[in-house]
Amino acid sequence: MGFKGIVISTLLSLFVGVAPQSTGLAPKKFLSLPLGAVKPSGWLHDQLLVQANGLAGHEHDFYDYVAQSDWIGGDSYYSNLEEAGSYWFNGMAPTGVLLNDATIQNQTRQFLDYVLDHQDSDGWLGPEVGTTKPRYLWGRYPFFFGAIQMVEADPSLTDRVVTALHNFTSLANTMLHQGQGVEDWAKTRWEDYVMALQWLYDFHPNGKEDILIDTMKMLKWTGDPWELVFANASFPKGPVEHLSNPFPVLTWHGVNMAEGLKALPSTYRFTHNQSDLDAASLGWDLLFQYHGRPSGIYAADEYLAGLEAVRGAELCLVVETMFSGSYLYQVIGDPKFADRVERITYNALPATLTGGEYLRFEPAVHVLTTRLRLSFVDMWSRQYLQQQNQIAAQNMSPNPFPEDGPYSNVFGLEPNYPCCTVNHPQGWPKFVSNSFVTTADQSGLVHVYLGPLSVNTTLAKGNNVTVNVETIYPFSDTVSTTVQADQAFTYYVRVPSWVSGGNFTVNGAEAKAFSPDQGTGLQAIPVSAGTTTISMNFPAEITIEQRPHGSVAVHRGPLHYAFDIPRDSTVLTKDAQEPRAQDLQFEATAEWQYAIDPSTLTFHAGSPDGGKLPSPVFDKGLSPFTITATACPVDWATAGDTFAASPPTNPNCTGSATTITLSPFGTTKLRIGEFPTFNATGPGQ
Repeated sequence: MGFKGIVISTLLSLFVGVAPQSTGLAPKKFLSLPLGAVKPSGWLHDQLLVQANGLAGHEHDFYDYVAQSDWIGGDSYYSNLEEAGSYWFNGMAPTGVLLNDATIQNQTRQFLDYVLDHQDSDGWLGPEVGTTKPRYLWGRYPFFFGAIQMVEADPSLTDRVVTALHNFTSLANTMLHQGQGVEDWAKTRWEDYVMALQWLYDFHPNGKEDILIDTMKMLKWTGDPWELVFANASFPKGPVEHLSNPFPVLTWHGVNMAEGLKALPSTYRFTHNQSDLDAASLGWDLLFQYHGRPSGIYAADEYLAGLEAVRGAELCLVVETMFSGSYLYQVIGDPKFADRVERITYNALPATLTGGEYLRFEPAVHVLTTRLRLSFVDMWSRQYLQQQNQIAAQNMSPNPFPEDGPYSNVFGLEPNYPCCTVNHPQGWPKFVSNSFVTTADQSGLVHVYLGPLSVNTTLAKGNNVTVNVETIYPFSDTVSTTVQADQAFTYYVRVPSWVSGGNFTVNGAEAKAFSPDQGTGLQAIPVSAGTTTISMNFPAEITIEQRPHGSVAVHRGPLHYAFDIPRDSTVLTKDAQEPRAQDLQFEATAEWQYAIDPSTLTFHAGSPDGGKLPSPVFDKGLSPFTITATACPVDWATAGDTFAASPPTNPNCTGSATTITLSPFGTTKLRIGEFPTFNATGPGQ
């Protein structure tokens, strides 16, 4: 029958034989709030501000792929919506709104206007208008997300954007039925367009429900079969570079898989098949079981890479997995998705961006010259790939990444590929926007991701509600929330799975232990009309995660802890137009080859000055939370001084025991996150 025949036969049996006789779209478990209803405060606001003042907020000024001078009348990614412009727009549209930044809002509005002003008479969006270029669908999908967010924040844009999306969909539907517009990337990322179509169906169908549903179905049938990719029998259980993929090869591509996690929950909404949700949940579990990292993310450098600590995790897949996990939680309601997203956000995301540090300059042709201290740099450089055990960030020889270049873990403007430069800005703002949702009937408000936030929304029956959350979580266990409401309602708080002995008080009454719903992880708290204060405590124990070669990873609460290797910073190059955009090399300046005794781990909760975290907080020595461990030096091989070999199993100490300090993973740029172990009280110690 062949691959295509097997896929079609299997999908038809799933879709036709199982689907109930239902019409329309199935409801989600929770509903997202429009952009701007949830705002960051405290350190989260500072984090978005640092990002806006860094590389993300200045790309429009100088970066070739998105600079305005390159897209008006030009042939750059920005104007042709093939990738970079859409990515940038998708991340900066919410950034401008959440920060109330007029400059960024003007830039994203100009982008929106330019794209819509140049829509073809047949509905096409992009530079292919009036040309002989082939038309492919996928590059427009991030643009749709950005446009939808702008409508949510500014309803005056509704008619213009909705009309443009409907006109494009009419054309896309015809193209799909004629076998046009779908290439390898569109075949993997069809779910993004399905989600945009479902937004139209839910809020602005304009009498076009049938063509919207039909287009969703066509996208699925012309796309890669994610329910089969995520099946246990065919899912890769280790690095894939030497495996044969029974499906199109791009399904094992890391970022495609991150986006593909949204495919089955989006499919469920029009198939009404529980099997779609079951397959989505299984796929999530398999992905992290066989490729997961203690930092929350999974390894893919460029394709799925297994469990070894030296293999890479791409920044694009970090932010895409965060977005997919939020969507999965909103459709299915399983708290494992929200727990994972929070862990990724507070560990893997900041670890791959510069926080703030003093840099030195060393011309490449004068490697022995004196290094001169330059300026303090905040979030101006990013990696393409991060590693769990990362002992250097430099041009690597040999290179541990079979599909990516040796420059991939340098911090810079565009190491390896440019996609992460334009795509990473969606991470923080979308995390904020998805931190609160409502119940399906919009009668209850749900606090999903813990952090400093504010909310202003209207629930069912005209119930105006405002919420102010004060906390420095995850650098504190306490959260203080003030709720003001016109009418009584139920306020829900997600209680993470790692909480041990947590409790809450309402209006200063006696504390009650958390007893969250097992299905959703939510604690229901009745709130009266008027003002209600809720104080919550989310304590956690230190936990140990077993990793390959007998190594261990250390966790407490949402934070993963690693040894922050002292480092030297060197500027390799600067962008000619924007010298703050620098490529940085980090080298270790101290020993890192340690084994730890897990029985000696001790948590230390410091108090930040004035109760306020430094900004940016994700860098060396800035976290008030640390963990100490008894450690000893061990023999641990390196490859060309650029990356660490696998942790040695049951190593012997080569020196006296000492105490080392572990810091939150996101604050480290060079680190050991997976340690060999020893017994500090054993013979000879």
